[in-house]
Amino acid sequence: MTVFITSDWHFCHDKDFVWQKRGFSSVGEMNVEMLNRFNSVVKPEDEVYFLGDAMLNDNETALGFISQMNGHKHWIWGNHDSPTRREQLGKIPNSTVEGLACVERINGFIFFMSHYPTLTTNYDDDKPLKSRVLNLAGHTHSTEIWDKNSPWTYNVAVDAHDCYPVAIEEIIAAYRQKNTLNST
Repeated sequence: MTVFITSDWHFCHDKDFVWQKRGFSSVGEMNVEMLNRFNSVVKPEDEVYFLGDAMLNDNETALGFISQMNGHKHWIWGNHDSPTRREQLGKIPNSTVEGLACVERINGFIFFMSHYPTLTTNYDDDKPLKSRVLNLAGHTHSTEIWDKNSPWTYNVAVDAHDCYPVAIEEIIAAYRQKNTLNST
């Protein structure tokens, strides 16, 4: 089993600044290709944390795509996740609605997962990496993996990962590399 983290899918968000920026010719093409990319890496037995903004506009069509996604889905609320959308996401088989954020210990690391980038460390770079609370977030639609304002916040949004979810091992490797670079 692999753990994946992702955010800001925006299924059915029919605004060209979303789908065109991601390299697609239409929102329909984006929806189909994002589902294909997701299922090409996520297997049915995997765990996936969605950190907000799964869909916008046509909820019924979006839910059709989301219900085809592999893995056990953990939903964190984003700014576009209305009470109606949260309720609909919670009804998808193999799904759990976590709320505004969750804290998980995975492979010995502590992750605070939220839609919005969140300050989770006081920048004590002398502390061991595994004793820090590391933030995984999206929301900004940046293509950079590190948040400019919070150096220990890793951007899991699809915009920074070519519309794929990110495996936790890849995230941990990036944190380790960053920690090594900061300690020299």
